[in-house]
Formats: sequence, C-alpha cells, structure tokens
Amino acid sequence: MKKISLLAVASVLAACSGESPETTKSMSEAETVKPAVSQQAAALTYPQTRKDSVVDTYFGTEIADPYRWLEDDRSAETEAWVKAQNKVTFNYLDQIGYRDTLKQRLEALWNYEKVGSPFKEGDYTYFYRNDGLQNQYVVWRKKGEGEAEIFLDPNNFSEDGTTSLASLKFSKDGSIAAYSISEGGSDWRKIFIINAETKEILEEPLVDVKFSGISWKGNEGFYYSSYDKPEGSELSAKTDQHKLYYHKLGQAQSEDQLIFGGTAEEKRRYVSGYVTEDDRFLVISGATSTSGNDLFIQDLTKADAPLVPVLTDFDSDTSVIDTQGSKLFLATNRDAPNKKVVTVDAAKPTPENWQDFIPETENVLTVSTGGGYIFAEYMVDALSKVYQYDYQGKRVREIALPGPGSASSLGGKYDDETLYYSFTNYKTPSTIFAFDVKKGESSVYRESGAEFDPAGYESKQVFYTSKDGTKVPMMITYKKGLKLNGKNPTILYGYGGFNISLTPSFSIANAVWLELGGVYAVPNLRGGGEYGKSWHDAGTKLQKQNVFDDFIAAGEYLTEQGYTSSDYLAIRGGSNGGLLVGAVMTQRPDLVKVALPAVGVMDMLRYHTFTAGAGWAYDYGTAEQSEEMFEYLKGYSPVHNVKVGVNYPATLVTTADHDDRVVPAHSFKFAAELQSKQQGAAPTLIRIETNAGHGAGTPVSKTIEQYADIFGFTLYNMGITELPQS
Repeated sequence: MKKISLLAVASVLAACSGESPETTKSMSEAETVKPAVSQQAAALTYPQTRKDSVVDTYFGTEIADPYRWLEDDRSAETEAWVKAQNKVTFNYLDQIGYRDTLKQRLEALWNYEKVGSPFKEGDYTYFYRNDGLQNQYVVWRKKGEGEAEIFLDPNNFSEDGTTSLASLKFSKDGSIAAYSISEGGSDWRKIFIINAETKEILEEPLVDVKFSGISWKGNEGFYYSSYDKPEGSELSAKTDQHKLYYHKLGQAQSEDQLIFGGTAEEKRRYVSGYVTEDDRFLVISGATSTSGNDLFIQDLTKADAPLVPVLTDFDSDTSVIDTQGSKLFLATNRDAPNKKVVTVDAAKPTPENWQDFIPETENVLTVSTGGGYIFAEYMVDALSKVYQYDYQGKRVREIALPGPGSASSLGGKYDDETLYYSFTNYKTPSTIFAFDVKKGESSVYRESGAEFDPAGYESKQVFYTSKDGTKVPMMITYKKGLKLNGKNPTILYGYGGFNISLTPSFSIANAVWLELGGVYAVPNLRGGGEYGKSWHDAGTKLQKQNVFDDFIAAGEYLTEQGYTSSDYLAIRGGSNGGLLVGAVMTQRPDLVKVALPAVGVMDMLRYHTFTAGAGWAYDYGTAEQSEEMFEYLKGYSPVHNVKVGVNYPATLVTTADHDDRVVPAHSFKFAAELQSKQQGAAPTLIRIETNAGHGAGTPVSKTIEQYADIFGFTLYNMGITELPQS
C-alpha cells in the first residue's frame, strides 16, 4: 500500500539480448567519419516558430515568453507546428542508414515470452503475459490445474494499441473485478466493472478518474479518487483539489459518496484511500505536494464512524502497512529520515503513542507484507538487502539474494504460503523467484527468456566526488574487455529528484546498447531517495544545483577514467530527468556530444500552472514564493538559459502530445529556443509522439521505434557510420 509516485522515472520492460558478445566488435572500433554529420546537420532548415510579445513580471523583473502560444495544445497553430517539426525530425532520422537495423535488432531481442508473477483471486490464479511483441501485456488465468485462458486483452481495447490497462483490482472474494484504462497515454482514466467469472460488464464505466487507486470494501463497492473536470484543455489545465469517492455497485457514478476532499479545509492536491486487508479500516492519505502527507482512519465496522486523525501535518511520509485487530502497523520517516516501522492502537493513533517495531537504521527502508510476515528491504548503496520479521517484531532471517542488484518487494495476502519476487540488475535479465515463507527458501519460478548472457558483461559500482566534495555512487555497465581509450559511446542516465531511487534493473533497449559495445552509466544523484530524506532534500529548492553538479561530475569521471570522452558521451533523462539534461546541457554544453531530454520539465517559472504541477513545489519551489526562489529558478530553467552564440550538443528532445503529467509545451518551448539560438552545426530536433503520454502504457511498437530513433541519432552524431557486425 504505497503512495503513488506522481513524477516517476519512465521505465522499460525488463529483458533482452541478441548476438553473442564474443562475435561483435565495439562501436569505438567501427569506421568513423565525423565531418559527414556536421555537413548534414548544417543543411537543416527548421520550421519558423512565431514569436509573441508576451512578458511576465516577477519581483520587478520582466521575463519574455515569446513561445507562450505553444502552451495551447488545442490550437490549430500548435498542431501545425507539431506536424512541421516532426517532418523535419523524421526526414533527418531517415538519413541514418542503420536506423532500420537498430529497429530490427530491438524487435529481435524483444521478441520472447514474458510472464509476470502469479496472484490468486477467488478460484483463479492470474498472471500477466506477453508473447513477445504484443503492444500490451495480456491478463491470463487458470483454475486449479486447468488450461489457462485469456481474462483481459488490452490489445483489443484500441486498434493502434495505444489504450492500455492501468490497474486491475478484485473484490474480496474475487467474484468481481474493476479495471481502469488509459487512452492515448493520458492520466485520465475510465474504470470498468465486470463479473470476474463471465467477464460481463456489470454497469456503465466510471469516467474522469485521475491519479487513483481502486480499493474494494468487501464485495460491495470500492474507493477511488479524482478531480473535477477542469475548464479548458483536460491535458494541460490545472488540477489541484483531489477528492476521494466511494462507488457502491449498481449505483450511478453521479450518486457516488464523497468521502474526503470536498471542502476548503480538506483541500489536497493528492488524496488516496485504501481498505486494510481485514476490511476493518479505511485509510485516507492527503498531500499538498509529492513529499509529506496527513493521515486518517475510519472504522468500517461501525456505521457512520468518524474520520480519526493519525497525522494532521505534512511533515512526514507515513502509511498504514497492515493491521492486527486494533493494532496499526505504520511505515514512516517521521523523526526517522531513513524510515522505520511503528505500531499504535487505532483508538489513540497519534505520534505520541507510537512504539518502534522495526527501528531506523543507516540504510533506507521499504516495507511489504504477505504470508503472515513483514519484509524489510534496505537499500545499501542502492542495492537490495531483505529481512523477514514476524508480527511480534522478531527478525526471522535475512533472505539470500542471487547477488548484488534489485529485489522487488515480497508481498501478498496474509494467508499466502508462497510469495514471489523478481531479481535483476543492469546485466541480469529479471528472474522470478518463489519464496516459501515458513522455510525461508527461494527457488526459481521462472527464468527470463531473454537471449542475453550476463557472463559477457561487467557491471560495477564506483564512487566519485562531486563539486562540493560529496561522494556519489554510480553503476557502470559494459562489455568485458572494454578498452579505456576514451572512444566508447556512452549513455549517462540520471534522474535526481522526488525521493525516487534508481536501483539496478535490466532493460531490453539498454541490452542492445551494451551488445553494440556501448557503456551505460547511472549515478545515484542527490534529490533521489537512495540515502533517505537528507539525500532527497539536498537536491531540492535552493539546493537543486547539487543535482546538476553531481551529474556533471559523473560525466567528468567517465571522461577522466577513459571510459569515454566529450565526443562520445550522451546524457539522457526523462521527466525530472529531462530537466536534468536540459539544465546540464545549457550549463556545460562542452561536456557532451549528444543530449536526450525526454518529457522534461523545462519552464521552471511556469511548471506549477499546468495540471498537477503545483504539487512538485516541494522539490522545486515556485517563482512566486520569493524573489530569491525566482532568481534561483531563472538561473537554471532550461527554457530561460539557452543563449545566442553557443555551440550546443546535438539534441533530440522527445515528448508526446497526450502527456498531461509534464505537458509537451515544456519541450516545445525548449526546442524552439534551441533552434533559434544554436550557433553550431549540431542538429536540435524534437520528436513528438502522437496519441501517447508520459510513458506508462506506451505500446511496444512505439517504444521500439523510439529507441531505434534515439540510439540512431546518438550514434550518428558521435560519428558512427557503421554498426558493428557479427
């Protein structure tokens, strides 16, 4: 029962491989002809982007915003601009001779069966499965030892595969299912309710649901959250009062009961409600930003029971992880920056009555439950270590993991005898393990079908020094036998924000990069959650520059150690990571050859005026809150720091027209600034995916095309004219 992360890293499906690493030569050994790149880039003619005379005044300082009109995602002029930009971009990409080869290699490595961990609901065992290149995972099920059958196939939700299954939740006895869909990648959802046995739709779908879980109360109904539909564009208009509703089966959505969030006193930007496994308590969490929440409980066994406050401030991240009778088990970072577990009686649940159950340690804690036990997963320098506890607080055992890497949370229902977890790292395809909760033994449940041999690759952790002397960890992954000659094409990937931790995980796309001889490096920047709240806070507001300095220092380390050089280094990041790339490429354009900002937060003076952006103020601050904060944001905002006469790296900005998390106007304005001011011959292009959103639910076919374009653009602008051959 974790709080939804509202600005998360876009992830890639785990798996992959291809040609034997022993039979390929690295990209640094391929023929290179750098002048050809500059000559073609110099011939680019960008679409003319109209400039307006819009000016905003902050604390007496006038700030021009000539591309404000691009914020109107519904206008014909913006639509025409998108089409014109895409035409230029794809005409350029079409010149890259090996782009189709990259796509074919990605398709080949992606094309294997992928199956998720099983879970039991009612009389059936369910699991997610993808045959290989299906755009969306299919939900299968089987009863006992019977034949498996398809339960839900999201590939049939739309002709082009752009409608995805966002969530699936079953009633207490498993007889009814509620599932939400996302259309075109939007955060707005529809919820369908079906008879789980017959798959018959039981009533009209719920509409206009956003940033919501689905939490059942028995078999009677469920809780969900949403905003009032905004005036103007639903993709960009501000949404800041979240409300929790209860939907009783059989009643119209218009009759749904408003539980929390409807008054001025209850106004929260994010509200979630979930029912404890024993069906006794409703837990309500409210937040005004992406960090910190208040907390309430309601006894569902008593009619018209009041909401009882557990926390009335927003000074911590706290959640109820389980209950036993009237005892609540809470995970919290209140007075414990690395998190701990406490217990308290529901009759007196406020902090002065809390008792430590699993005390805070020097490592960051994540908690899960299942099988009658509590599992404490610690991040030790961003690597997993897991312990099993009973409900009396006794540590039962440490769970032996296959090696350094990331273990997904062990979780399930209280009476499950077997739980499942996956293990992965940057060179190891994800393997699912079955865990016997009584014996404490793990066994392989399902190995990955990816044709990728980890033995041919090395992934090691290093610690480098940032500008202010802070030691920062970084994982570097590459083919064994790599020559430290400064000529290895390298992708440096970062995020650095919102308490999000980048732990090692395998991806099909990255495996293609490694197979070709590329280096993939991921530093754990400040602003993330790898070392707890203090690490997070060290990369927020007036300390945000620490994140950029950490990333710059990572690039300098890779160059100094001979892994790569400025001619072969690309930086990449999405969402908050797109901001990271935009800030670093404008501060240090000499550091890299290629910049790949994806769905980035690029206009730091106006980000909070779109959709739920105001909730990101914990990390960023806003331009209105003080003159100091305004000056600080202006000092690194990518849109406001593109300067005339600078040689910027070859840049491929990527975004999507249905992104209502980080609206595409951020990327539109940044690309327009780059195109109007770029001094050098390096291309500054924008690739705008249509009928797609922030990342989640993107069809496999679109994902493969995106990576073929990104890798092709990167290698081409590093001067690679031929891909390695087997």
